[in-house]
Formats: sequence, structure tokens, C-alpha cells
Amino acid sequence: MRTSRHVERRSFLKAAGASLATVGLTAAGCGGTSGSAGGGPVTIRYAWWGADDRAKRINESIALFEKKYPKIKVKTDFQPYLDFWKKFNTQAAGGNPPDVIQNAVTFLRKYAARNVLLDLRPQVEAGNLSTDNFRSGLEKFAEIDGKLLGLPVGSNSMGYIIDEKLYDKAGVTPEPGWTWDEWYAGMRKIKSRTGVAGDSGPHSIMYYYDLRLRQQGKAFFTEDGLGFTESDLTAEWTEAMKHIRSGLFTSPKRADQVKPKSATAAGLSAGEFTWDNFTVRYAAEGKSSYGIAPIPTTDGKKTGQYLGSLMLSGTARTKHPKEVATFIDFMVHDPEVGRIMGYDRGVLSTTEQFEAFEPTDRVSKQIAAYETRIAETGVLEPITPHPAGADVVESAFLRLATEMSLDKASPGEAVEKFFTEAKTAFTANA
Repeated sequence: MRTSRHVERRSFLKAAGASLATVGLTAAGCGGTSGSAGGGPVTIRYAWWGADDRAKRINESIALFEKKYPKIKVKTDFQPYLDFWKKFNTQAAGGNPPDVIQNAVTFLRKYAARNVLLDLRPQVEAGNLSTDNFRSGLEKFAEIDGKLLGLPVGSNSMGYIIDEKLYDKAGVTPEPGWTWDEWYAGMRKIKSRTGVAGDSGPHSIMYYYDLRLRQQGKAFFTEDGLGFTESDLTAEWTEAMKHIRSGLFTSPKRADQVKPKSATAAGLSAGEFTWDNFTVRYAAEGKSSYGIAPIPTTDGKKTGQYLGSLMLSGTARTKHPKEVATFIDFMVHDPEVGRIMGYDRGVLSTTEQFEAFEPTDRVSKQIAAYETRIAETGVLEPITPHPAGADVVESAFLRLATEMSLDKASPGEAVEKFFTEAKTAFTANA
């Protein structure tokens, strides 16, 4: 059994590597020298977003780090996602950001352009940080103009989370390669046979629309702007409003009433698009059983998927780049940290941690099986670059799609406002 499991995992690493070998982004950052040349104890600050369970896991991992490196103390801070970035923006503007942050691709170019992020490449060359044993391609995820601005702690991909009981009751079975027409037909059958909306409404999810675009040979972002037109988005949002009014998508007002619980976990829809590692929230919030279904396709083959990742980045103003590198190295390579963190931030990114974590719960097994399957089938593609200002654009997309769904704006009006705000965001971050 053990041997078979390792063969399966190695197969996943090989398949993922073939799809991700060309992953890469572009921009700038800077570094410094360690402030601990005299060998005295130092304290570094580490900030991330997440909830209490993530904090518990991270603090347990830090305790291991401090035991191994007693001269390095780690002061921690965590916030919910939006609060984290508000606080970090203020700290970065004031010249006092944390030494290490949890980071995401949406923010790389923005903070690289402002020279906020530490180039970790010198620390790799000095032997303080290893880029070995990453699932092939992931070590390049935060590589920008030859500078290394972070290392991934895990990977995830977009999935379609379904309420398995509702799908079974309606007699709908999602299969790899199913088309959007089959997806819509399945939702209509679910609505007819169960009275529940087929989907929570994907119109406000930027990464869902990115998949749709990538299946058509486009993408949400190019290196310096948007990769689609106003007419593209008007057609998409007009179609979404039709499905909201027909009841095929969940009523936005009802979905808003159950927040922060998701519409699917609340029993208001049979499925919704989200990152595969978020599957854990459905088991915690809902009363049904939930699975990860394949992404529908345009041609029965191309899903537009890629591996995304949370990462750890250092900040350029740190006085302790060596200690920052030592900490990041430990957090991404140490096997015991992998066992502690599990798939909280995605499927573990290094072979040491990937091999060390033995999934025992149903949800973690589902996530691992899903990412193994999409890697082996060869659907994964390189991620497209996220230009500086992408975070502002994503926020505008969510807000304006929500306003439209609540009949506060027509699709055309919402699209016009979105393109205006996107242009302003890109100009401000150029």
C-alpha cells in the first residue's frame, strides 16, 4: 500500500512538472545584508491571512523552528484576507512591513514594482535557502526578471464543488470532459428534480471567468492589462442575469443572507466554482456530502486550469535577510511542518512535505486525488501573468458583478464601470 501511494505521488509530480515547466512572471525587487553578523539573537516578524485553525497550525510549526534555531524568534500576526492587505499596505507605505509575509500571485507585480519584496536569489546562492525538491515548475512561480520574490507553500487549482446528495438525487454524474452545455443541462435537471438552484452564480468569480476565457484562447489578464473586450464580458454577464432570474443560479439576496457560509454549504445551490483546497470548508459548514467535480469544457478537452499557489515572501526592508531565508526554507521543506499544515494552504509544494503528509480525512484525500488526476490527464497550463493593479481589478470585478446581480446596474453599465476602473488601476500601478 505504501509503495503504491508513493508511485501515485511520483506520477503526480512528473505530470505536474510537464505542465508547469514554463511557469514564470516578470517585475523587480531588492535585498540587503543580515543584521545578525555578530551571532546575537534576532526577531523576525511574520504575517499572514487566515482563520484560527491556520494560526494554530502555523504557531505549532514556528515552535519547531524556534527549537531548531533558538537564536531566531518569530513574532506573528494574522488577519482576515481583506484586513491583512489593508494593514500591509499601511505598513509598506510607512516603511515598516513584516519581515516575512504570506503572499499570492495577484500581488507580486504590485509590490515588486514598489520594491517592497526581497530578492531571495542571493540567499539561494549563499546556501541559506533551497529551491530543490519543489514539484517541478512551482519553484519558478514567483520568479520575476530573474529575481526570486517568494517560494510556494502549496498549490491549488480551480474545481467545481458539488453537493453529492443533490447530484445523486437528480441523476446527474459529472465526468471529465463534460461540456458547458452538459453542465447547464445538469443544472436544469437538478432544479427540476430537487427544487434547488444548480449553481450559486459564478459571475463574480474572476478565476472562473479566466477559465472560460482560457478555453477560448484568451485570458483574464495579459502582462499589462485585460485580455478580453467589453463585448466579451457583456455577453457573459447578460447570460448570468438570465440564469439568476430563471432560478438556475441562486438568488443573490438569499446568498448574501447566509454569508460567510457559502451558498452550496447552506443548501441554496448544488454547486459552485472555487479553489480545490477550499473543499474543507464545505464539510465544516454544511450538512451534506461534497465532492470536487471536473471543470466543464468548451471542446471536451481544454479546461484552462493551472496550479495557483500561496507563497512566503521576504520584504526588502528586513534587516535580517539570512534569517528570513532560513525561516522560509524551514517552512517549505521541513517534513514535520508538512504533517502539521496538511493541505490548509493547498497541496504541499515540496517533495519532502508532500511525501510526509499522510491524508487520513476524506476531504484531504479528495483534494490530493483531484490534483493528481488533473496533472496526469495533462490539462494543466502555465499561469498567465497578473499585472500590477490586478488586486484592485479583482475587487472591482467582484463588487460590480454583485451590484449587477442585485439589479443595481445593468450588465452593460456594470461592464462599462469595470473597464473604467480597471484602466485607472493599471495606470495608477504602471
